[in-house]
Amino acid sequence: MNSEYDIVVAGAGIAGSLAAAAASRKGAKVLMLDRNDESEVGKKTNWGWVCGDAVAKSHLDFISDHIDLKFGDPELDLKVDGVYAFSPDLEHKFLFDGEGYSLDRPKLAKKLYQYAIKHGAEYVPKFNVEGPILEDNKVVGVYGRDGKNEQVKIKAKLVIDALGIASMIRRKLPVNNYIEKEVSTDDIESTGRYIFNFEATHDDLRYYDPHNALIHLNQVLAPGGYGWVFPKRGNRMNIGLGVEKKSLEIRNSKLNKKDTLHMLIEDYIKWVPIIKNTSLDETDSNGKGYWSVTVRRQFDSLVYPGYLGAGDSMAMPNPISAGGIGPAMVAGVLAGEVAGEAIAKKDTSLESIWDYNIKYNKDYGNKTAGLEVFRVYLQSMNNDLINYGMAHFLTEEEAIEISYGRIPKLTLRSTFNKLLSGIANINAFRNLLFVVDKMKTLNEIYNQYPNSPKEFDAWKAKVSTEMSGVKEKFKPNPV
Repeated sequence: MNSEYDIVVAGAGIAGSLAAAAASRKGAKVLMLDRNDESEVGKKTNWGWVCGDAVAKSHLDFISDHIDLKFGDPELDLKVDGVYAFSPDLEHKFLFDGEGYSLDRPKLAKKLYQYAIKHGAEYVPKFNVEGPILEDNKVVGVYGRDGKNEQVKIKAKLVIDALGIASMIRRKLPVNNYIEKEVSTDDIESTGRYIFNFEATHDDLRYYDPHNALIHLNQVLAPGGYGWVFPKRGNRMNIGLGVEKKSLEIRNSKLNKKDTLHMLIEDYIKWVPIIKNTSLDETDSNGKGYWSVTVRRQFDSLVYPGYLGAGDSMAMPNPISAGGIGPAMVAGVLAGEVAGEAIAKKDTSLESIWDYNIKYNKDYGNKTAGLEVFRVYLQSMNNDLINYGMAHFLTEEEAIEISYGRIPKLTLRSTFNKLLSGIANINAFRNLLFVVDKMKTLNEIYNQYPNSPKEFDAWKAKVSTEMSGVKEKFKPNPV
């Protein structure tokens, strides 16, 4: 390990490995640091590579198109036709996402890491990054402790932060208007999942579908979030749920319960009636785990002088689905490409790397503020309202449009000619019209993302004003 590099990538997960690969392909001298041993590269927590393991085919195609990396067996565990979201009463379902894959996360991590090494990135395992090296409020490297627990400083022209939600680089940046140092607890969900071997007692595609990933919306089972059952190769499944802290507290108080995330997961597994003889699949010690995930739009800026962030460190998971793999892939590739091009041009100024903001916004980020608005609206509805809404408020085509961050016209549903029973349902429908309008407004704002840092403050103020109004109007109300 040398003492200075063109680019230091902190974290060798999905975003980090792809960033290192993309930057190395541009000719940059790249060092990738990870706290794990090489045999467990990219491991997310002490429990393993915990996540839902699902990714859309479009995101894999994005990687192939940009850095010519192809995927197949064994990292693509199982192809799925789509993702369906079910109402709490299981009477209605909407297609939430299209064709994709259930992944073998440890094997995917190794493939991405090996691709980065193949293209010239250096790798140091068992390195705990503790913060940024700063000169005149610019990031010029990182410091941390190596495998011998010795303090090490590494200088770089640019640093790419892929350390995850608790990143110590981000949290130790100077106070600035570009990168938020902390994430509000209202925008975080606590999640957990098991990978099970199981036997099916009977067929019921509402609970388990070998060809589709299933999401269960249920404010009693998973307040402020949802449960999921994602199929894997063989008689295996990824089953888990996520909850929002305030929603869980309200739900427990109203139901006189003291349920925890762990207790809710156990109850959810019992709620799925078609599985028996379950056992943890402890392959790669990855059978069970818990983690926190953001459910908000990505940070308004992803860059700071000398610094680019990608993946969970920039709050990139989808605000509705909490899916983080796809956006991490897009961000990792784009961050690496922009950083590599900045090195090649010998211009690592904030203005030079600002292009990363623009590209990520164009390829993924411009829809996430609108999705955050819809997530806040959903969290304000109880099961009865969600059941009624999925039955009467939206057509399947309109629901699909919203799930992709697009704005449906609601032409047939924008008047009250359709019979709506009950004041609560009528108010919920009026709120939906308000939400769709706000989604449209925010999409328009994001389509005018600033082309340079000079225009950023005024743009950010517009986003903040719109989002604050939505969060003030809709409060969690799970039961």
